[in-house]
Amino acid sequence: MSLATLGLSPSLLRATKDKGYSTATQIQKELIPAILTGRDILAGAQTGSGKTAGYALPMLQELAKSYREDHHYPQALILVPTRELARQIYTSFKDYGKYLPLKSTVLYGGANISAQSNRLGSGMDIIIATSGRLLEHLNRNSLSLESIRYLVLDEADTTLDMGFLHEISQVLTYLPQARQNILISATLTPALKRLSDEMLNKPKLIETDRMGSTAQSVQQLLYPVIAEKKEELLSYLIGSRNYSQVMVFVRKKELADQLSTTLNTHGLKTEAIHGDKSSGARDRALEKFKTGMIRVLVATDIAARGLDIPTLEVVINYDIPHVLGDYIHRIGRTGRAGRKGLAITLSAPEESIALGDLERLLGKAIPKEILPEYAPPKQGSTQKKSKAKAEIKKTAGAFGRKKSRTPRASKKRKTTKRDGWKR
Repeated sequence: MSLATLGLSPSLLRATKDKGYSTATQIQKELIPAILTGRDILAGAQTGSGKTAGYALPMLQELAKSYREDHHYPQALILVPTRELARQIYTSFKDYGKYLPLKSTVLYGGANISAQSNRLGSGMDIIIATSGRLLEHLNRNSLSLESIRYLVLDEADTTLDMGFLHEISQVLTYLPQARQNILISATLTPALKRLSDEMLNKPKLIETDRMGSTAQSVQQLLYPVIAEKKEELLSYLIGSRNYSQVMVFVRKKELADQLSTTLNTHGLKTEAIHGDKSSGARDRALEKFKTGMIRVLVATDIAARGLDIPTLEVVINYDIPHVLGDYIHRIGRTGRAGRKGLAITLSAPEESIALGDLERLLGKAIPKEILPEYAPPKQGSTQKKSKAKAEIKKTAGAFGRKKSRTPRASKKRKTTKRDGWKR
């Protein structure tokens, strides 16, 4: 379906054409008309499905209709969990609204708050923000949210998983009751269900795919591996398969740094990004990755939220995430906008419970590929070896008991005074 059939203005269609597409994705086909009706919405959308355009385009269109010349005040608020996602969405709003008179800005921690306040003072129509930095500006009276018409919680499941529910609740107290609420999520967690029940008024549910499902364009593959051989297998896969651009996900910041060092020693140009890295360092590493200066980017889940790398073909899960929903977000970094992608997971025997939980979430088993030199021994063969060892011990024990019944010749020992004292 063409975007032109969804009732969008010529200015918006021109901007999307500049971005290189004119055909609507499945989520856009449903989300754009639904937003134009003014109803609250709960939408399940995979990362890379075109969801940002799905809500940005109709909001821009409606805001442009009511715009008065040189009269800018906040009417749309998009809340996101991380600064990377905030910057990505801000760029999308600028690109889609390039032929409209609307102004937008982005607010997140780690950037100069005074400079942000100055931009807000010049007047803005659209604000993209992380909840913590937005509250700082509200406490400083840098802006008012009394005129907000649209509230979007993008990657709402991640926002709640990261513990930002209290901040979101605080932000809601600054908003008018009459507004359109849009919750976008890749997974429908119990916490998100409770929030939607409290916040949304008879919402329209949009699920182009079951929440928690993964894109059909992403091939998933599992490599069972002995924990001690994970680093070696990771290096082998990247080198032997000649992957030119790989994002590796890990749970911990320390592990991200460790893997970066190891892979560099193996001749694979690598950098790591995580929460302890400055915003500038993360931006520089990402730019090197996008331009091909480095081959591998190792990232924690928080640092990689919202990263948009359209050409990324391979994602490797070095471990299974603590929050299973993060798996959906991880592999959503590849196979974006219908492109083909490959998501590899390295799973050690110690992660068997987490793997079982993950496959229940997915509703299917992840296809396995066995590399004998890295894989743990088969359970059956281990059991046979253990049984054989037990039989040997049993037999040896029986012989030992028989032998102990045979009297042994005793040697005479000279008794000392000490021996006599002991008796």
